[in-house]
Amino acid sequence: MTATTDQAPVDMDKLMEFVGQFAGDLGATVAAGNVVLGDRLGLYRRLAEGPSTAAELAERTGTHTRYVTEWLRGQAAGGYIQYDADADSYSMTAEQAFALTDPQGILYLPGAFELALGAIAAVPRMEKAFTTGAGLGWHEHDAQVFSGCEKFFRPGYLAHLVPEWIPALDGIQQKLESGARVADIGCGHGASSILLAEAFPSSTIVGSDYHEGSIEEARKHAAEAGVTDRVSFEVAGAQAFSGTGYTLVASFDCLHDMGDPLGAAKHVRSSLAPDGSWLIVEPAAGDTVADNLNPVGRVYYNFSTLLCVPNALSQPGGYALGAQAGEKAIQQVCTDAGFTRFRRVAETPFNLVYEAQL
Repeated sequence: MTATTDQAPVDMDKLMEFVGQFAGDLGATVAAGNVVLGDRLGLYRRLAEGPSTAAELAERTGTHTRYVTEWLRGQAAGGYIQYDADADSYSMTAEQAFALTDPQGILYLPGAFELALGAIAAVPRMEKAFTTGAGLGWHEHDAQVFSGCEKFFRPGYLAHLVPEWIPALDGIQQKLESGARVADIGCGHGASSILLAEAFPSSTIVGSDYHEGSIEEARKHAAEAGVTDRVSFEVAGAQAFSGTGYTLVASFDCLHDMGDPLGAAKHVRSSLAPDGSWLIVEPAAGDTVADNLNPVGRVYYNFSTLLCVPNALSQPGGYALGAQAGEKAIQQVCTDAGFTRFRRVAETPFNLVYEAQL
């Protein structure tokens, strides 16, 4: 069956296929808020303890049965939990519990939805920005952007930073074990800085970020982790963080956000010891648009539209790389800054990891 428009015939089967895709996307979008509620209210964690009816889960979490009933139904419809029709009860598989209940684990999905909700809150301001070309600074976003960003990225750092990425660098692990100076630029709430401090107690780490609120949170988290003797934080942009002679400078998922990544790269180069390395962790991306037309690319292009590009446009420097800049673009920034060696040292489904040296 076909229908006609002023432009071209419409294949109704293909149209319905597209509507089905839309329904899935709309359900996922609305589900984001419910995932965050399930995390904050402890619904996932208590459900992971064993099968429950809605009334039982409400009792265990101190919540209202009618709200919990609707929440459970939506979660089951989305495949995030299991439903037993005979018992009218709900449960979680081991895999679902692994991904949804442990904020300290190596995979924790609710943080991504918290970040998404925070990013979406910028839509009214972005509507105007689209017509004016104005930027929107990182510091101007909803608070969920900052907390969600840490929760989204920290599990990946926990899984890969110390076990894989540091060993892949040229002689850096041994230096960190013996005692070295590290700068973590664009550190946000300090997750990466704290992980490094915990893994290498003989080294000292200085985390920096231009967002004062994030630095305040980083200091709190460092105190909670008991590492304030070897990690400190300062409010400073990537082009102006303090110190020289660093064995390692690290930038985690932030270089592409900067209006002046070249200025940052030049400052990193001047701050490194002659035998030091710059660890650059960036979103997984190919070098062309066609390379990135996949689910991960979709995630990053959409986050980039609301977060990364607006932040870059809010700053001087003339760059707006975006989250899907790709390896060639990152290497070009490093080369233009005077680095003579650049290589990819690791990759994950969500990140590409590079080492730049003098």
